[in-house]
Amino acid sequence: MQHYCGIDLHSNNHVVVIIDEEDKRVFEKRLSNDLSQTLKVLQPYQNTLCGIAVESTFNWYWLVDGLQAHGYEVKLVNTSAVVQYDGLKYSGDQHDAYHLAHLMRLGILPTGYIYPKEQRAVRDLLRRRLSLVRMVSAQLIGVQSQLWRSTGIRISSDTLRCRDFVVPLEENHTRQAIESGLAVYQAI
Repeated sequence: MQHYCGIDLHSNNHVVVIIDEEDKRVFEKRLSNDLSQTLKVLQPYQNTLCGIAVESTFNWYWLVDGLQAHGYEVKLVNTSAVVQYDGLKYSGDQHDAYHLAHLMRLGILPTGYIYPKEQRAVRDLLRRRLSLVRMVSAQLIGVQSQLWRSTGIRISSDTLRCRDFVVPLEENHTRQAIESGLAVYQAI
């Protein structure tokens, strides 16, 4: 007999549902986010488990890594691609976890790529850098726009980037807003 597992992961707990090849629930329980509890629950099914579908939006590293380290085949669910049935009568974490296991059993579970553990830190660092580049660009554009609106003078980004740039305004509140934007830019 083969089994399929769906896990709906949240910030402080997760729901584990295991089904058989006829979609019958053989296990269902909400657990705290403790890998040892999850491994204990899965252990009786380890030899018959075809895979584990994990649905999470942000905190899956610890669970996926821990399950893989113990020999489980893990699928990270592409949450934006999972389509619920039209007219669905049931909702909730237990049903979501069941639905993931069911989609895996049917072979139609939409999955995402699980980056190798060794590469994730670099990917996360690049994501952080991209976020900072966007923030710094937004600050410069905001300062440019405010200056243009207030003075009618268009000042280049290169000029604004200079640490010795002096805001060409007499009006105190607008000058303070522009100086604040430049301070945020320089801090980033």
